[in-house]
This record gives sequence, structure tokens and C-alpha cells, in this order.
Amino acid sequence: METGSGSAACSARTLAACVIGGIVLGASVLALHHAGSTAIPSLPPLDAVRRRLRRRRHRPVRVYMDGCFDMMHYGHCNALRQARALGDELIVGVISDDEIKANKGPPVTPLHERMIMVRAVKWVDDIIPDAPYAITEEFMNKLFTEYNIDYIIHGDDPCLLPDGTDAYALAKKAGRYKQIKRTEGVSTTDIVGRMLLCVRERSSDAHNHSSLQRQFSSGHGQKLDDGGSGSGTRVSHFLPTSRRIVQFSNSRGPGPDSRIVYIDGAFDLFHAGHVEILRLARELGDFLLVGIHTDQTISSTRGRHRPIMNLHERSLSVLACRYVDEVIIGAPWDVSKDMITTFNISLVVHGTIAENMDYAKDDSNPYAVPMAMGIYHRLESPLAITTSTIIRRIVANHEAYQKRNEKKEASEKKYYEGKSFVNGE
Repeated sequence: METGSGSAACSARTLAACVIGGIVLGASVLALHHAGSTAIPSLPPLDAVRRRLRRRRHRPVRVYMDGCFDMMHYGHCNALRQARALGDELIVGVISDDEIKANKGPPVTPLHERMIMVRAVKWVDDIIPDAPYAITEEFMNKLFTEYNIDYIIHGDDPCLLPDGTDAYALAKKAGRYKQIKRTEGVSTTDIVGRMLLCVRERSSDAHNHSSLQRQFSSGHGQKLDDGGSGSGTRVSHFLPTSRRIVQFSNSRGPGPDSRIVYIDGAFDLFHAGHVEILRLARELGDFLLVGIHTDQTISSTRGRHRPIMNLHERSLSVLACRYVDEVIIGAPWDVSKDMITTFNISLVVHGTIAENMDYAKDDSNPYAVPMAMGIYHRLESPLAITTSTIIRRIVANHEAYQKRNEKKEASEKKYYEGKSFVNGE
């Protein structure tokens, strides 16, 4: 009996000790919690820290790049490609017509056309129209707060305001500026200069130059021609590499059951009219294959002053378009049965607005085969713009663009003279 009583008493004492210990432990934890929150008020709860880290990990890095993007070319596209590689989302500011006129001279292409061009670049996620030429403190804060921009991007070539100050000084001071490598061999100034050179040569029989098309396509050095104006105009010195073509390519082919749409052309001075017809063509299938004619083919059909841009320059501009899946660099003039079979083409299309619309009247109609096969379709062109339209704009305002080019060429000459190697893609 005593043994049983002792055992019961022991159990009671153990139970009481456990209860008291639990109460003390609970009180201690509660006290530590209150004391901790008072002693370290800035320390957030662990779950809040985890949520914040998850949000930070998943929030995309947003980068901003602005520009005039006047007569947009593959150099602009390569800059946007490099900028996009520095973040997860690329937001592009397209500078207004008035800002360009005040800071650089009259633009060749109006804002709505430039917006079409920028939106079509496959590395662009969104655009901001009517962006200011200079990054003011107010606009920079708007980029950071409203658009959640992390970094502002620009090339290694200087961008100076009319008063000589750096247009990106505030972004650099804020530590939110990143630099990319300028694409050599092309600029809007250079392209306008090529067209002005064409105008000067065509107006003078005294100049017995070889075909400008061959000069533009040679890719040799920085050939200069002053045409009697005293202003040097660089002829294309773009040096194409296989790496650059790979960087611009989609690196994917059509699926086995893909509906492949084919469209061909010169695509010289790649413009908004080209972009819009490519957009419509892409909507007709699953894969858009674009044939780009050789320089020699274009010269034979449109005159010795064409093309303004050489084959590789035109190919990169087309490859950068988000509606294009693949290009044939140096496509044949005639669309043959063998070519249709080789590329498994389902539909051949052509726009209603083009430089040469007399092909159907010729004995050697390049689309005779697809027409006979019943796979030819004529697309209504959304914009009445051709390469000749762009050239006429230059000719109509010749003096203003000549003056603009002389000013810009001086700054570009200074850049090339002081140029040093910049590591970049």
C-alpha cells in the first residue's frame, strides 16, 4: 500500500513540475518576443523577410533606353539588343519630333512611323512616346517610380545637349547608368549622307564614278566623297560577321506542320511600310520566311544608285523585326518550284505598294510559278511608303539635311578620332 501511495505522489509531483515548467517556458517565450520587438524594432518577422526576398527574386530588372530612331537601321537594333541583355525588360523612349528638331534638326521620319519601327524590334517590351531629349531630374524620377526602371542605358558615343552638357549626367550621378558599345559602320547621319551623295552624283554628269551600289556594298574602309560640298560623306564600312548574324537570328526553324509564308523584296532603308506588310504576312501562317534580293538584282531593276544599304545591312534590319522568323540572304528574283519545295512554302505573298509593280506585265514574271500553283496572295499594303518615299523626303529638304549632316559629321569625326576599344556584344 505504501509503495502505491508513493508512486501516486511521485506522479503528481512530476505532473505539477511539467505544468509549472510549461507555464514558465511559455511566459519566457512571450517575454522574449515582446522584449525582442522592443529591442530590435527594425527586424521584420521571418516570414515577411522571406516574402520580400521572393518578390525581389521574381521582379524583373527593367532597363530604359531612349533615342530618336530616325530612319531606323540595324545599328539602332543592335543597341536595343545589347540594352535588353542588361535586364529582363526593355522600355524604350521615342523622342518627339519637336525635341529632335530643337536639338538635332528636322527628323526624316515622323513620330508615328518611328513608333511602328521601335515596337517591331523583337527585343523591345514597351515604349514611351514623346520622350524628352535630355534626362531631366523630373523625368528620371518618373522613370524610377512610375515605370520601375532600374537602369538607364546609352552607347559609348557622347550625347551632348546644345549647351555642351551630357544628356545623361543625372543618371550617371544617381548610379543608375549603364553603357553599351556603339555599333560601328552605320548611323542615320551616314545613311542620309549616302542619299545626298546619290543626289549630287545624279545631278552631275561630270562625275564618272563607278556604281554607288558597288561602293555601298564593298565594305572597304571609310571612303570619303565630298562631292564638291566640302563635307565628307562616309560610304558604308560595315564589316559583317557570322557572330552578328547569329545574335540577330531566332535560332529556330519551322515545325513539321507549320504553314510557311514567303515574301521577298529589297527591304532597302527598312521603314514602317516594310514592317506593316511583314506583320500582315506573318498573320497568314505560323512561320514567316523573308527573301532579301542581292545588291546586283536591285541595281539591275531599280538603277545603279540602288540599293542605299548593302545586302548584309538589309538582312540584319529584317532579322531584327519580331514578325520575321528566318531570312534568305541573297534570294533569287524568281520564285521557283524547287525553292517552294526546298523550303516547304505554303503561301507566297506580295504587297500592293512596292517600288516595282510592273512585274506581272513582264514576260519573266517572278511569281509565275506560285500563281500557277494557286499559292500566291496579294496583300493590301497598310502604308503607302516605299524607299523612294524616304529619298524624296531627303531631296525635298536637301539644304536642311545637308546642314544637319555637316554638324553631325563633325561630332562623329571627333568620336572616331578619339575612339578606344569598348568591350561589348
